[in-house]
Amino acid sequence: MSLSATAESWRNTINRPIHVAVAVIQNAAGQILISQRPAHLHQGGLWEFPGGKLEPDETVSQALKREIHEEIGLEVRAHLPLIRITHHYPDRVVLLDVHRVTQFAGCAEGREGQLLRWLSPEQLKNHPLLPADRPIVAAINLPDCYLITGADPLDQRQFLLRLEQSLMQGVRLVQLRAKSLAQTEFFLLAEAALKLCRGYGARLLLNAAPDWVEQLAADGVHLTSKQLSDLNERPLDCDYLIGASCHSADDLARASALGLDFAVLSPVLPTASHPDAQPLGWRQFGVLVEAAKLPVYALGGMRQGMLDEAQGNGAQGIAGISGFWPVP
Repeated sequence: MSLSATAESWRNTINRPIHVAVAVIQNAAGQILISQRPAHLHQGGLWEFPGGKLEPDETVSQALKREIHEEIGLEVRAHLPLIRITHHYPDRVVLLDVHRVTQFAGCAEGREGQLLRWLSPEQLKNHPLLPADRPIVAAINLPDCYLITGADPLDQRQFLLRLEQSLMQGVRLVQLRAKSLAQTEFFLLAEAALKLCRGYGARLLLNAAPDWVEQLAADGVHLTSKQLSDLNERPLDCDYLIGASCHSADDLARASALGLDFAVLSPVLPTASHPDAQPLGWRQFGVLVEAAKLPVYALGGMRQGMLDEAQGNGAQGIAGISGFWPVP
């Protein structure tokens, strides 16, 4: 084989993704199981979510169950997809099929001599994990439903009543969108909405200027696609949650490069609010999400019963206005 052919073969080898099944295992106390990689392995000494490479002709489910039993002695009985990540290391590419284990049996033990640790989702944020595993932490800490508030409130009392109804139904992540309000009115509404959200353990993001978030002590900001294109760096530190509206692969790549926590990709299906927009459809949505490096919500034509379909196509969950904003 010629030198050039050998070099080409080597490039193809290192660019071919290593397909890995990864498990997010949570105990009754809400803690997540992680293990430490042996020092002699690639990225040795760092911590990771348990799992391993797929064998030839093996499905993700088969690999997940086999690896978890071999590595830590647990029997995986049920699991659901959480996120799919492609990560490029200098010497290899990994494709992580990450599943949330919903039922398991047994007692975890490091059968290969590895250290194990149970940590809360919040503690995972500052733990020395593999770089490829960082988006998994973001996904773990995000709910599967993202409410975008409806039309600008002509009646603040009714607006807050509808918000509270959503919170009572289990919504735990809210984007306050009130574009027609002046700053003073927006601040008054945001303060009242924050008080409501705090009472239900929900987080409130502002669809507004990032500096307003700090002034109001809100939980984060949701960036418009224009804000996303204009930014050169993450606008708030990691104590705040940052999402962005995306419509293309370039938007998703930019959101990831800026270190944002999640994205909303739209429109997936036809929607009355944007009748002229060309919907992506589930197939194209899945293709774009698979290449993304952060959790992505599906937006556009979403209804409550679509969560399973969205997650089956790689979504973190579903986002919506009309489908989630209750009639008072």
